Amino acid sequence: MGRRRSLYVETLIRADGDELWRLTQEPGEHQRWDLRFTRIEYLPWAIRDDRQRFRYSVKLLPRLWIAGDGVCAGERISPDGTKTSVLRFSSSQRLSLIRSGTGYWRYVPADAGTRFLTGYDYQPGWGWLGELADRLFRPVMGWATAWSFDRLRLWLEDGIPPEQSLRRWVLDTGLRAAVCAAAWLLTQELLATLLTLAIIWLPAPRSVPSARRCLRRPPDRQSGTYPAGPPPLAPPAHLVPGQS
Repeated sequence: MGRRRSLYVETLIRADGDELWRLTQEPGEHQRWDLRFTRIEYLPWAIRDDRQRFRYSVKLLPRLWIAGDGVCAGERISPDGTKTSVLRFSSSQRLSLIRSGTGYWRYVPADAGTRFLTGYDYQPGWGWLGELADRLFRPVMGWATAWSFDRLRLWLEDGIPPEQSLRRWVLDTGLRAAVCAAAWLLTQELLATLLTLAIIWLPAPRSVPSARRCLRRPPDRQSGTYPAGPPPLAPPAHLVPGQS
């Protein structure tokens, strides 16, 4: 997809691999921890293979939603126990900056748990304006993915529900913002600048999700390699009712 860099995020989760698979593959659980989506639901489709259609949506305002459709290829297991889920997605809404894309989730057994990683890329809409807006939007998507992965890790490792970890993050962010604001109001510019930089780089408490805890670049070529043959968005003709 041009010269754009694909997004990559990886975290190590010290928890049961089957439970990790369940929380990432079941739509109702997935939408609880993934900041990028408000709602995810499977769509009915007379499937005779391992593909599953789904619809995703994001709520921007009380009556403003962005939605899209996708299909995932389900489970692929390698001899070493690695599981891979491949997907393709798209949105026809004019408001959506993401026009279409592909990605994968990979679950790699490790001595200390499971390496949970993802790689994905997309084609922006909006023409030249979309290309320009994507320079800001893409890093935000990468951050949201990493933050969500750490939120999932806290749920599995420490039993902190996603809703609770979000509240803790909001409180932590609010306190940091208040300290920065007070520094600029009550101290000299140089001291305020130093305090602001210190607040920004101060690590989040262990119970608060943080995108910094995740890898943002593949540690090796295999981790960043896209699986072959992302599934098509539309079902084959013989799977569509009324067609043969």
